Amino acid sequence: MVVGGGIAGLAAALYLRRGATREIRITVLEGAPRIGGKLHASDVAGLEVDAGAEAMLARRPEGKELARLAGLEDMLVHPDATHASILSRGALHPLPSGQVMGVPSDLAALARSRVLSPGGLARAALDRVLPPSLVTTDVSVAAYIRARMGTEVVDRLVEPLLGGVYAGRSEMLSLDATMPQIAAVARTEPSLAKAAADIVAAAPKDAGPVFATLRNGMGSLPEAVAKASGADVRTGVTVRELIRMPGGWRLVTGPTRDEEIVEADAVVLAVPAIAAARLLRREVPGAAAELAGIEYASMAIATLAYPRDAFPVLPSGSGYLVPPVERRPVKAATFSTIKWPHLAEADPGVVIVRCSMGRLGEEHVLQRDDAELVATAVGEMAEITGVRGFPIDTRITRWGGSLPQYNVGHLDRVARIRAATAIQPGLAVCGAAYDGVGIPACVATARTAAALILDHLAASEPRSAAGAAEDPEG
Repeated sequence: MVVGGGIAGLAAALYLRRGATREIRITVLEGAPRIGGKLHASDVAGLEVDAGAEAMLARRPEGKELARLAGLEDMLVHPDATHASILSRGALHPLPSGQVMGVPSDLAALARSRVLSPGGLARAALDRVLPPSLVTTDVSVAAYIRARMGTEVVDRLVEPLLGGVYAGRSEMLSLDATMPQIAAVARTEPSLAKAAADIVAAAPKDAGPVFATLRNGMGSLPEAVAKASGADVRTGVTVRELIRMPGGWRLVTGPTRDEEIVEADAVVLAVPAIAAARLLRREVPGAAAELAGIEYASMAIATLAYPRDAFPVLPSGSGYLVPPVERRPVKAATFSTIKWPHLAEADPGVVIVRCSMGRLGEEHVLQRDDAELVATAVGEMAEITGVRGFPIDTRITRWGGSLPQYNVGHLDRVARIRAATAIQPGLAVCGAAYDGVGIPACVATARTAAALILDHLAASEPRSAAGAAEDPEG
């Protein structure tokens, strides 16, 4: 049994199917009306455009492997424009080359970008001569980078990049969990700039494109994975309780007045931390308490479709990021039809722009109605790109409580969650709350969870199948 029909849960179902040495029955229960979670695409101006995650890291293999297993390998495409900008002090500046999640490795490139003020640039250069501040425990991203390079590097480079991934705050986010490459060298290398330069130098020069998507959008991945898994996928089914039984698990689903009992040999919980905490409160209270401590941020995406001739000059690059110190409601903009050539080819006369709004602590921005969010995004585009007139089509997508915050101590928290669940036979967890919010990271947690369940089933007394109620279920 898999609880949760996002990409992690569906991937877990597929890996269960592929790894099973005997016939098993796999059921996926999803409380929402559709599967896919934050992977969803819909029509904007006649184009199928992602409403959630629009890409995955191509240099991690798990996402591309899942696409291949789902029969979508031929649909993988890569961006045409990859360089992004930073909106700093009201103007767009190129993201400095050689940066690692905003940490500059090349001070000359940083100076050329003009993202920092002269004072901020001088402060960043002090990193090379300051006494060592080696990290011995997990600290916040801001605490370490500010100590080495100053406030402007944090505020105008690191914050917008981290905000694009987590919609969080560097003052709270864990260095170990969100910037593991930097954290590893911060334990031995006194200079942060030197550490970043070493990371850049060690990176393969022919690693290929950084990002990939699917020709019909990342939103086309969930259905393909579900089909390939052969699972019985049920939407609109909320699991309310999880009860340990001799030889398996009992799940209570549905409303209290019309509940349904489902029994399973094993369970994969592929739901957000708050839902997992609720389900584990009875049987694994230690894990539940840890899961309840994971915060989530909310965001919204305004997708705007403009006629191409509305732009006096077509935007260049893939988009831009906005530091929180700029105090603007739009935190990032992606020029989708410039970034992705397959979208431009589908309709050369349309330019699609995605504006992201909302960070942790900025819930007031998202309390505006859809029309206000559209107006905010339209005003932003007019000011920054010079686009004239109004979009020919718009879409607002709200992702409430969708991005887990990897705050200081997150990796230790995850280790405690997994230790607590590991002693429960036939139970595993996966999803964005643990090892990364990107698609490949979620798939990796799904593969690990499936392997744990398959080991459990192999070690258990053989049973006829893995299914619900009248049949055993995996």
